[in-house]
Amino acid sequence: MSAIPKYLPHYTLADYEKWQGDWELWHGVAVAMTPSPFGRHQWIAGEITYQLKSSLRSHCYDCFVLMETDWIISDDTVVRPDVAVVCGSFPERHIVETPRLVVEVLSSSTEVKDRTAKVNLYASQGVEFYLIVDPIENRIDALVRDSTSGSYHPRADIAPLEFNLHPGCIAHLDTTKIFGKMP
Repeated sequence: MSAIPKYLPHYTLADYEKWQGDWELWHGVAVAMTPSPFGRHQWIAGEITYQLKSSLRSHCYDCFVLMETDWIISDDTVVRPDVAVVCGSFPERHIVETPRLVVEVLSSSTEVKDRTAKVNLYASQGVEFYLIVDPIENRIDALVRDSTSGSYHPRADIAPLEFNLHPGCIAHLDTTKIFGKMP
């Protein structure tokens, strides 16, 4: 057994709140955020946000779509999903309740983390729907959490996707419009 982990710092939310720049906090480990995303990444995240907000706006007043908002999971874990849908009360500052849906748009610097560590983290926290968006392949992997096992399985439907987020709150996402409208 190596003595090195004993000497690694273990940061907390109090430390995180003092840092400058963009960071996530993974079980006490500081993770630097990559530089701001490129236009295609932001365009896709914005289009997903627009579609989710539009589909909820007319009939759902209990779910809110947020972009790039810190989710404080615990005293030593803070992440910042590209898009999150929270239901219940609107977060005054950061997300503190588990989102019902999380979207991560892949980039070369985040793909491994988004497809592995975040899958496990989001499943363990009870995020019901996790969308992994590949802007190169023009594909969305829609994962649904199994309430019995707690793990994700892929959705069978392709387009449009429908998510029952909260009683009376059904969101729609038309993947063909996301990638078909790309500039």
